[in-house]
Amino acid sequence: MKRKPDLSFWGLWNLSFGFFGVQIAYALQSANISRIFATLGADPHQLSFFWILPPLMGMVVQPLIGYFSDRTWCRFGRRIPYLFIGALIAVAVMMLLPNAGSLGLTTQLVMWGLSGTMLFGLFSLMLLDTSINIAMQPFKMMVGDMVNEEQKGKAYSIQSFLCNAGSLVGYLFPYFFTYIGVKNVAPEGVIPDSVIYSFYVGAAILILCVIYTTAKVHEWPPQEFAEYNDATLANAAEPLTPKKSGSVWNTFLTIGLVQFFCWAAFMYMWTYTPGAIADNCWGTTDPASAGYQEAANWVGVVFAVQAVGSVIWASVIPLFGTNYRTAYAISLLIGAAGFISCQYIHNQYVLFLPFLLIGCAWAAMLALPFTLFTNAIQGNPKMGTYLGLFNCTICLPQIVAAVLGGQLLKHVAGGSQPMMLFIAGVLLLLAALSVPTIKNSKA
Repeated sequence: MKRKPDLSFWGLWNLSFGFFGVQIAYALQSANISRIFATLGADPHQLSFFWILPPLMGMVVQPLIGYFSDRTWCRFGRRIPYLFIGALIAVAVMMLLPNAGSLGLTTQLVMWGLSGTMLFGLFSLMLLDTSINIAMQPFKMMVGDMVNEEQKGKAYSIQSFLCNAGSLVGYLFPYFFTYIGVKNVAPEGVIPDSVIYSFYVGAAILILCVIYTTAKVHEWPPQEFAEYNDATLANAAEPLTPKKSGSVWNTFLTIGLVQFFCWAAFMYMWTYTPGAIADNCWGTTDPASAGYQEAANWVGVVFAVQAVGSVIWASVIPLFGTNYRTAYAISLLIGAAGFISCQYIHNQYVLFLPFLLIGCAWAAMLALPFTLFTNAIQGNPKMGTYLGLFNCTICLPQIVAAVLGGQLLKHVAGGSQPMMLFIAGVLLLLAALSVPTIKNSKA
C-alpha cells in the first residue's frame, strides 16, 4: 500500500472549507428552531417533540450516505456528489422555513393537533436537517480517504476551526441584523425579519462555500484510491462483520454510552435555552413579547461565546497528548459545571462564563469520539459506512431526549426551562463518569 502524499495547508483547508457554510446552516437551525416553533404557537411542553425530526433524519440518512458513497465512483468524485446535492436542498429549504408564518396557510388544516403553518414548518425542518446531514458527512469521509496519518490531526483541527467559525457566524446573524436596524418583532405567529434575513444570507454563504470545495478538491479515481488505501470497490461491497471481541464494536459501544449522555444534554440546551434565558434574564415566557425575541437573539450571542470557548479549548486538548480519555472526561466535567450554573444566573452578560465552559465540552465532543473511533477503523474500505453508523450514537440519544423532554419539563423541572439546563449538566456529569469504560483499540 502506497503512503498517502502530504497535502499543503491550503490542500487541507480546501478539503474542509465547505464545512464552514454547512455549519452556518446547522447553527441557524440549532439556535432558532425552538424560537421559530414557539413563535408559530408551540407549547413549551411540546417543543422537544419538534426536535425529534433532526436526529431521526440524521440516523437514517448518514449511514445511507456512508454506505452508498463507499460504492460511488463517478467523474465528479466519490463523496462530493452527495455534498453538492445536500447543499442544494438545504439552500432551497433555508429560503422557505423562516417564512412558515407568512405564507397564509389556513389554520383549518389540522393534523395531530397542529395547524397547517406548523405542519409546513415541521416538513421544512425535516428537509433542512436531512440535507444538512447529506452535506456534512462527506467532509469527515474525505479526510479519512485522502489524508495520511501524520496530517490527519491537522486536517481535523482545520475542520474543527471551520466548524466553530461557521457556528459563530450563524449564531450571531439574528443579533447582527437586529443591531443594524432589521425588525426583530413581527405580528403574532410570524417570524421576525432578523431571522428570515439570517437564513437567506446563510443559504448564500453555504452554496458559495460548497462550490469552492467542489471546484478545488479532486477525489482519487478507484485505482489510485485502492493504491493508497489497500482497498477496492469489491472490498467496500463486502458486508460489515464484527471483528474480534475487544476491537471495533467494543470501541463503538463504549464511546456510544458516553455519546448518549452528551448529546441528550446538548439536545436540551438547543431546545430550552431560548425559554430559559427569556425566563431568567428577561422575566418573560411569552413568545409574542419583545423581551422574548430579545432573549432569543441573545441565545445566538451565548452560543457564539460557546463556539469561542470551543476554539480556545480545542487548542488545549492536544496538550494531553494521547491521553484522549483523560482529556475527554475533564472537558465534559467542565461543561457540566457550565450547564448547572445556568440555573442560577439572571444576568445576560454573566451567562458568558457558563457558555465558555460548555464550549470546552463541545470541543471534546467534536474531536475526541471521532479520534478514538477512527483509530479503530483506520484503513478499512468501509470507513464511510462505519462513520455513518457511528453517527447513530449522536442521533439516537437526541431522539430519546426529545421524546422524554416534555415529561421531564413537567414532572422533574416543574415547568421551569432553566431547570432543564441543570438536568443537561447532570447528564454531562454522567457522560464524564462513563469515559473510563471506553475501549481504545486500533485496527
